[in-house]
Amino acid sequence: MDGYFGSYVLVAALLAIGVAIVAGALLANRLLRPSRPTPDKLTTYECGVDPVGDGWAQSQVRYYVFTYLYVVFAVDAVFLFPWATVFDAPGYGLTTLVEMFVFLGFIALGIVYAWRKRVLTWT
Repeated sequence: MDGYFGSYVLVAALLAIGVAIVAGALLANRLLRPSRPTPDKLTTYECGVDPVGDGWAQSQVRYYVFTYLYVVFAVDAVFLFPWATVFDAPGYGLTTLVEMFVFLGFIALGIVYAWRKRVLTWT
């Protein structure tokens, strides 16, 4: 397993073993489980309330906007952690600090834009 492709063969073998274990577990579950479907078991169950009425419910856009903003800031946090680890390394001082403040400036500009468009108001 020496050479360039040796490590790739090892990763592929471990991946194949992992897939085989998961597939074997799912197959064993399917073979060993009891199967006694009844009309009560086949009905839709949601939060203990019997399903009544139409299945279509329209949601307001603001919930999606809040979710989108959360995802954006979570991704920003992912970029902040590596920066914090590299910032202390020699040779990355002022340049890294300026780059991060430019990045945070773009993020702040996005927050100000969302705030001015009244996207962040809950009511």
